[in-house]
Amino acid sequence: MNNLKSQTALITGASSGIGEAIARKLAAEGVNLVLVARSQDKLIKLSNELIEKNAIRSTTLVADLSKPKCGTDILNQLNSRGIFVDILINNAGFGTYGLFEAISSETEQDEIMVNVASVVDMTHAFLPGMLQRQKGKILNIASTSSFQPVPYMATYAASKAFVLSFSEALWAEYYSRKIQVVALCPGAVETGFIDALGDKSIRQTSIFSTTISPSEVANHALKALIGKKPIHIIGLKNWLMAFSVRFSPRALVVLIGEKMLRPR
Repeated sequence: MNNLKSQTALITGASSGIGEAIARKLAAEGVNLVLVARSQDKLIKLSNELIEKNAIRSTTLVADLSKPKCGTDILNQLNSRGIFVDILINNAGFGTYGLFEAISSETEQDEIMVNVASVVDMTHAFLPGMLQRQKGKILNIASTSSFQPVPYMATYAASKAFVLSFSEALWAEYYSRKIQVVALCPGAVETGFIDALGDKSIRQTSIFSTTISPSEVANHALKALIGKKPIHIIGLKNWLMAFSVRFSPRALVVLIGEKMLRPR
């Protein structure tokens, strides 16, 4: 991982879960950090710990990624401090679960803003600088749910399908211009994401009954960053599932998914 040393990585949703785990892994590799989230106290605590432990530079920015132009606002703040981003990690996101009519429309609008709009806005903000410097990496956290519709998590899965398609398209546009774009696709991860779905019964479903750790996702994030492929799926089982659904009738795929995730 030495080729990442002394570069600067911006991580959204860095105060906990996957974002925090990636921050720890990158700091251990000597990567300087810009940590972005809504939780100021958690960001400052993590930043101070990583600075002391790894002798890196770390900057914290409090931002609400559900707001328009979040990427431009963050870029302007960093430009005023003379900080340039080599690695952009669009990690922030959240999900909703349950019958569609029972989920708050306002919550799902925020979900679309964070999971979709902020990814586009952050990329618009930081890609031009990477092109100017003729180097850069963009890692977008997608999901194994990117590959098929997911009943009872319809908006979340659709948002992650967008992230996957967006990442693949940009990979094709920019791989010849020394910019690596990759979508990282984990399955269920043991973070606050699951509890925030608001229904404990979801842990009894086949999809969420087995989880992996944020640290394992972070290990794969580092591999994805130094790789050359547009997609990095975590786990052979998930890889087989992701590609097998492409050859199955879509109605059958979604009906199976409905049974697997039906609320109890």
